[in-house]
Amino acid sequence: MTTPDLTARERLLAAAVEAFAEKGFAATTTRDIASRAGMSPAAVYVHHDSKESLLFRVSLDGHAHALRIISEAAATTTSPVERVHHMVHDFSLWHAEHSRVGRIVQYEYHALTAEHRAEVAAYRRRIEQAMQNALVDGVDQGVLDVDDVPGTAFALLSLGIDLVRWFEPGGSWTGEGLADLHASLAVRMTRAASH
Repeated sequence: MTTPDLTARERLLAAAVEAFAEKGFAATTTRDIASRAGMSPAAVYVHHDSKESLLFRVSLDGHAHALRIISEAAATTTSPVERVHHMVHDFSLWHAEHSRVGRIVQYEYHALTAEHRAEVAAYRRRIEQAMQNALVDGVDQGVLDVDDVPGTAFALLSLGIDLVRWFEPGGSWTGEGLADLHASLAVRMTRAASH
């Protein structure tokens, strides 16, 4: 079913998300994507030179949105404890609300070309660095107790990332409920005992 207010490129990306999420990258054909977009298979190649380039666009857009979300959350306060809370909350909520894209972004990463993986990895490093910065500020101010900043940043981000493996809207958990839980756990795991 096509959506007339979307451009052809947007329809193809939306169709690729549906197909990759449902069948996986390897089992999806350009014919599957074109059919879902209401287009001919040849039309795919007008906008993208390969199925992998569609995956790259989905992955790049997903990582760019996740970076924007975590950066905006980090900018909401100067308190390191509140920053960690907001960052984990918003990052988890984004992954819940975009679980299909998140699943593709996380689990089809190795289907990208080496060049495309390198571009996506740069976004991943920036996301990790944002979390590390919040943790370092908290340690420096004595309000967070973190021995391994890179490992802890990775663990906190993994709370949101991992939920794409199993989360489905309409299930027993809401995205907001998970985001609240993850944010609370993140603060409890990192806050200094005296605070």
